[in-house]
Amino acid sequence: MSNSIGAQKLVGELTQLFLADGNDFVSRPVDSIELDFEGIIGDYHYGATRKSGGREPWYKRGTQMRNERHVSILSEEELAGIADALDISGLDAGRIGANFVTKGIPHLSRIPPRTQFFFPSGAVVRIDGYNAPCKISGKSLQDVHDGRDDIEFGFVQAAKETRGLVGWVERPGKINVGDEIKVRIWPQELYVVDGH
Repeated sequence: MSNSIGAQKLVGELTQLFLADGNDFVSRPVDSIELDFEGIIGDYHYGATRKSGGREPWYKRGTQMRNERHVSILSEEELAGIADALDISGLDAGRIGANFVTKGIPHLSRIPPRTQFFFPSGAVVRIDGYNAPCKISGKSLQDVHDGRDDIEFGFVQAAKETRGLVGWVERPGKINVGDEIKVRIWPQELYVVDGH
């Protein structure tokens, strides 16, 4: 039995764009954004480096490190599933810090690292990996749902394995709502430590 998968290609659509241009990760809808080698110009997560946090327990909190999360990418399909699990009518992707919302990319959150998203302007975003859900995003959602004090922690469970991806800018350019996304998934080889 082979553990190899060859290169794959698919096409999706960018249906929403968001910019976090305030003092935190919450983002607002925009029609277009500009990418350069440090991320989305004007975004909260812009920069070549960032400080480590709870997701990097191998570093002392606040350690300067490479910024691999220029862009937060979610999908309409997975957002709808999270909203259903939370029993809310819809989920504002900006409340959980989205930059891109896609449509038509199956199982977006399972897209492997190294995958490239190509945009018509020539911009390319390289996927770093899965963006695990956290209670901070859950609290942001809870803040706009009066009487639902279960969402802060409920979001973590509801979004498990469907929270989306983070990526970094491989090639600058302008991105617009409605852009086609050409996805290139590199060949994969399952890596297993001997005996496991």
